[in-house]
Amino acid sequence: MKKSLLVVLGLAVGLLGSLRASAGEWETDFAKASEAAKKDSKFMLLDFTGSDWCGWCMKLDKEVFKKSDFKDYAKQNLVLVSLDFPRSKPQSKKVKDQNKELQKKYEIKGYPSIIILSPEGELVGQTGYQEGGAAKYVEHLKSIIGKSKGGAAAATDEKKAEKKPAKKQ
Repeated sequence: MKKSLLVVLGLAVGLLGSLRASAGEWETDFAKASEAAKKDSKFMLLDFTGSDWCGWCMKLDKEVFKKSDFKDYAKQNLVLVSLDFPRSKPQSKKVKDQNKELQKKYEIKGYPSIIILSPEGELVGQTGYQEGGAAKYVEHLKSIIGKSKGGAAAATDEKKAEKKPAKKQ
């Protein structure tokens, strides 16, 4: 009886996790997130966090990631990936190994570290906690993304249009 209950509980937790990820929430499988980013032409936000011990990580989560300004922007523009390095929360060996590999790849030295990748997986920028709340953080992310290839071309076109002298009539 106990085994059956544990199996049902495990399936329920797994189902909830997959529903959360599909609703524009945080994914923990980097490969799956990469595929979704390419498919949907969205940038990836990688959150390297110590969710159960890092004060600045918890502050970023509370002040930004849990707010509607961020959630609304992310749902339309980002694939969110949580790469957690907890001290007390259990993780599978697969997730631990994946997170360590990505930590080395992006040379993460402190937490929280936020990496922005293009839909193709190219590094666009890196940041961390920023004061000012969710709306300001969204603007910060937009400026990082705007400096990427596509964003830089659009910004250049706007600047060219601004520099053209007005025609005299």
